[in-house]
Amino acid sequence: MKGVTLRQIRVFVAVAHHLSFSRAADMLSLTPPAVTMQIRELETQIGLPLFDREGRNVSLTITGEYFLVYARKVLATLKDAEDMVAHFKRVETGRLVIGMVSTAQYFVPPLLGRFCQDHPGVEVSLSVGNRQTLVEQLQRNEVDLAVMGRPSREMATRAEPFAVHPHVFVAAPDHPLVRLGHVPAEALAGYNFIVREPGSGTRAVLEEYWKRHGLTPHITMEMSGNETIKQAVMANMGISLLSLHTLGLELSNERIAIIDVEGAPVLRRWHMANLLSKVLSPPAEAFRYFMLEHAEEFLRQEFGHV
Repeated sequence: MKGVTLRQIRVFVAVAHHLSFSRAADMLSLTPPAVTMQIRELETQIGLPLFDREGRNVSLTITGEYFLVYARKVLATLKDAEDMVAHFKRVETGRLVIGMVSTAQYFVPPLLGRFCQDHPGVEVSLSVGNRQTLVEQLQRNEVDLAVMGRPSREMATRAEPFAVHPHVFVAAPDHPLVRLGHVPAEALAGYNFIVREPGSGTRAVLEEYWKRHGLTPHITMEMSGNETIKQAVMANMGISLLSLHTLGLELSNERIAIIDVEGAPVLRRWHMANLLSKVLSPPAEAFRYFMLEHAEEFLRQEFGHV
């Protein structure tokens, strides 16, 4: 394996993540044939196949699954080395990898745009997923910082709150619960719920609310994205609990209405999180301070009128 290159390892991790040669090529700004060539050369060096290919279906072999663990460690260690060198250089250039739960994509990009205007030499990568995915990325040291709701209890992290995170019950504007005004929590039990997938922070908040009020809801749909849920709610297919920070456009256009219900809004906090064992690079430290200083005011300006 002396001939294995970092480029081959990066390509392998990308293909393993997407289980698609074409999607990995898009992510790495390469052509699919170039990705295929890198994987073939890597398999030649190892002497065993890393992927099973059946038509367009790609899956890891047993060797590939074990090799992926070490490949991720190699890339994480290299990133730590890059961060160390950046500390010694004391310059605001380098790579910043930010992970965020999908709900945060409604406000992190504009804040990141402001940050990049002040730090044009920083190369930024964004990774979006649900809470469970983000926790796994932190554990594997694949992200420098994570923007999330509930801090992780699975590992030693520094989690700093930077803004209030309200969750509200929503329905179509002509829904009966909207017309009734303030209703007790028990009133929700008779209606269909559209919910996020297990592993998401929003789903956890909703389940905590149900448990606190002794409710057994009727779940009719389970979806992995806020946008799809909003479309279903607007179509009057059910009610849902969503982060207020996902609803700016729909509330302004009166496409969705907030249900005035007992115990809502459910207030949580947004957090900036990173592994305690990780030495943050200057760009990561700069973005961390930027979010702690500016994010709460930005969210207040965007949603304070609701």
